[in-house]
Amino acid sequence: MPSRSPNTPRRDLEPSGFAMLAAADGSASHPLLAQLSDVAAWGRDIADAIHCICAVHGGTTGNFRAAALHPVPGVAQHWMEDAAIAFAGERAYLAAVTAAVGPLPSTPGQAASDSAFAALRHAFNMLATSDRVGCSAGAAIALLTDWTSFRQIFDTAADRLGVEIPVNALPDTTAVIAAYAAPEVPAAAQRAIRFGAQQAFAQHRGLLDLLEARAAARDHA
Repeated sequence: MPSRSPNTPRRDLEPSGFAMLAAADGSASHPLLAQLSDVAAWGRDIADAIHCICAVHGGTTGNFRAAALHPVPGVAQHWMEDAAIAFAGERAYLAAVTAAVGPLPSTPGQAASDSAFAALRHAFNMLATSDRVGCSAGAAIALLTDWTSFRQIFDTAADRLGVEIPVNALPDTTAVIAAYAAPEVPAAAQRAIRFGAQQAFAQHRGLLDLLEARAAARDHA
């Protein structure tokens, strides 16, 4: 692949370019998000989604700290520590909502789902610890981006159940992306950032596809 010339604009990781990537590959456009965020959504489907997201992301804040161990030249890494601290608060919120929605709804094929959750956790750990410079940062940015979408489900449940909805203190995604679009960031690292983000988005969309399949299985049980 030809290398970029110094004067070639790097649009892939500018905020507008990343927004297009997130719109195409991220969770916000998945139809299940709109369904679960609706005030008329079935309580059992919301409960299932929250339990399943908790199964994947409720047990660790390591994604951001692991990514910080693989710095990208030209970008300060302090946002990752800020994200790790804020994500601990998000985990606490998720735990509170998970407890409030009650037990995991009975769903056919639970053992297969448990295996899928384990595979998702492994995939995110592999992305967070990748030695390819920029890959872990991209996955971390994708997690920030998709978390806003997942938060809609949590907030819908919290509003129904009287759980306090905390302020989302995670770093501003647009500002983070802009830092990685700086000219001093190597082009190879930018490509790896995009790759890491695409992979993380794909994992989340796979999770949402699984939630959709689980809802259909309950409807036909």
